[in-house]
Amino acid sequence: MHDETLTARAVRDMACDIAAFSRVAIESHALRPYQIPVARAVADSVVNARGMELAAVFSRQSGKDELLAQLCAWLLWTRQYAGGSIVVALPALRPQGIISRDHVIARLSGSLTAGKARVREGAIVQLGQAQARFLSAAPTASSRGNTASLLLVANEAQDIDVDTWDAVFAPMGASTNVTTLFMGTVWTSTTLLARQLRLLADLERRDGRQRRFIVPWRVVAAELPAYGAYVRRQMDLLGEQHPFIRTEYELQELDGDGGLFPPERREPLRGPFRPLSRPAPNDPPGAQYAFTIDVAGEEEDGLEGSIVRRARPRRDSTALSVVRVVPGERGQPSYDIVARYEWTGTRHTTLHDRIAALVTRVWHARHIVIDATGIGAGLASFLTATLGERVVAPFIFSSVSKSSLAWDLLSLIDAGRLRVYTPAAGDDAEQIRLDALFWKQLAACRFTVLPGPGRLIRWGVEDDTLHDDLLMSTALVAVLDRLDWRPRQARGFPPISAHI
Repeated sequence: MHDETLTARAVRDMACDIAAFSRVAIESHALRPYQIPVARAVADSVVNARGMELAAVFSRQSGKDELLAQLCAWLLWTRQYAGGSIVVALPALRPQGIISRDHVIARLSGSLTAGKARVREGAIVQLGQAQARFLSAAPTASSRGNTASLLLVANEAQDIDVDTWDAVFAPMGASTNVTTLFMGTVWTSTTLLARQLRLLADLERRDGRQRRFIVPWRVVAAELPAYGAYVRRQMDLLGEQHPFIRTEYELQELDGDGGLFPPERREPLRGPFRPLSRPAPNDPPGAQYAFTIDVAGEEEDGLEGSIVRRARPRRDSTALSVVRVVPGERGQPSYDIVARYEWTGTRHTTLHDRIAALVTRVWHARHIVIDATGIGAGLASFLTATLGERVVAPFIFSSVSKSSLAWDLLSLIDAGRLRVYTPAAGDDAEQIRLDALFWKQLAACRFTVLPGPGRLIRWGVEDDTLHDDLLMSTALVAVLDRLDWRPRQARGFPPISAHI
């Protein structure tokens, strides 16, 4: 009888406190101290029909989805006889919604509810009279017409379109004054999550009731040292100012439309070495050379070409960066840009001969990364035929690949693995000119964060007087970091008949 009394008391405790439910019913995955305050705040709003809006913003991989699964499990268990509905919106049903659904099922597999929960229509978890429905918030999805009476959730809210949420999901809780929870990781100030955080901050100032629960990585690391060690390794790899570190671990918003290379990012790029005209005898041990090439179109002839030249104060050029690749720790080389070349209006047949001669006669470059987009495909193909596929690595620019290139470039810069030469008086005048032009392009580079879950950015120099050829040639150094730099036996190059 005493044991039965204790069991009844434990059940009452679990029904009244989600933290008690987590400790007893989900013992192996009990909520951590930083998860409990938001869980209790949501539970209080649901139980007392407060209809509050709240936000849970956790650093990456720190338990946000576990928190959501246990909230859903607790609500389904406590309302299995009275009934009620939960709606969870995610950027996509597959795989995100299905993973979230399965997470809830797993948390309902304990002794209290083992075998009682079932899945209906592929995306509904049913326990007794209560249910949790997982819906896609993609603009093209058909999610209208559902009702949330217990809880309405926007998970990964930074990736959910604001207009879609307002038109399709927000009305689902209007008739029930439902509690709404926004979850995710910060990205920019223009997202749904950012908007709600601003609104909730204003409400907090008015009545003093906490609605935002922000958990950056250091809070998690205080309880999970292994997590802290992992994040520190990421920071060492990417740099503390890398956008992923700032947004997904430090929980800082990015400027959605600003300079990609502010002064604090430009300054570490300046290397303690002067430009070279050929490999130096005192190069670091194991150093090798590579080229990165941004390709411009050929000069137009005749009247049409004259009109184009007048319309563009500075014509686009083919830019080549000579990169010294220096072996580093843990197989991570560093990259020194030691020289630049630029050709404006030069025929691609002539460019082929000059680049090939630079490879074989001067720098003995092991790899060439070349812009093979559009008109560049022909030059890339010619160089591949001459130098071989092991030497030439074509790169196709697209919205996705260019965005990824930016992230990889920032990683190299922030980790201190990319530097450019610093000319001095008496150095080659062309290298001095190109260096000055490069820094102008870098300072003028702007970026805009694109909406959606792809973490895409649009970036470049919009000033026609500058273009971005030297910048893009430099950015292609990030592609070198994907190549194999392990030593191999030299095979030489076929003879080239052209002159530099």
